[in-house]
Amino acid sequence: MLLTDKVCLITGAASLRGIGRATAKLFAQHGATVVILDLDAGQAEEAARAIGEGHLGLACNVTDKAACQAAADEVVSRFGRIDVLVNNAGITQPLKFMEIEPGNYDAVLDVNLRGTLYMSQAVVPQMRRQQSGSIVCMSSVSAQRGGGIFGGPHYSAAKGGVLGLGKAMARELGPDTVRVNSITPGLIQTDITGGKLTDELKVEIARGIPLGRLGVADDVAKACLFLASDLSSYITGAVIDVNGGMLIH
Repeated sequence: MLLTDKVCLITGAASLRGIGRATAKLFAQHGATVVILDLDAGQAEEAARAIGEGHLGLACNVTDKAACQAAADEVVSRFGRIDVLVNNAGITQPLKFMEIEPGNYDAVLDVNLRGTLYMSQAVVPQMRRQQSGSIVCMSSVSAQRGGGIFGGPHYSAAKGGVLGLGKAMARELGPDTVRVNSITPGLIQTDITGGKLTDELKVEIARGIPLGRLGVADDVAKACLFLASDLSSYITGAVIDVNGGMLIH
């Protein structure tokens, strides 16, 4: 029970097969009170009920600073504290460099990078009051290797920005005992691939992964649990690879 009595917010956690939902379920199993934030209030509430009693689902568009602040305020009003934030909300688009239009750039950068900034800004004042907290930022192997399997260059840029933002936050927030770390998942089998991950492609990709398999959402959730818990109490500004060895650097 690594998260007993801790209040943990996870953005973009309503999707049934997503990393956020797997993380929410694992956190609940370890004693946390989980707050699921997603665009649709009904889906967020349903996801919260699915992981057990006492959890909360709230609507929140992470690209809207006021919505992020309102969600954080609601959590503090109900539970009195915020111990963990997992900045999981994200979108991708399988575009080539010259195909990226202004609308594509705005959508991908806004959710992945601006959303991480706004939601973190919303929870930091409470964490500072507590003089404790852990923020986990979801980046991607594509930020490190210059592109993934499905995400376009603007996705790589957004996730690279998340890494830089997370490290800068860690440096600034360290004196307040607020830790900030990032996770860089490899190819994880979730709905974000939009059904493009065929059985044949899975076999082909797995050949290039030292551990011989694609990742699943629980693989990333376990890394989130480590960074959220006191097991990582002397770790901040770190980047944890969860890619089966797809990228070793």
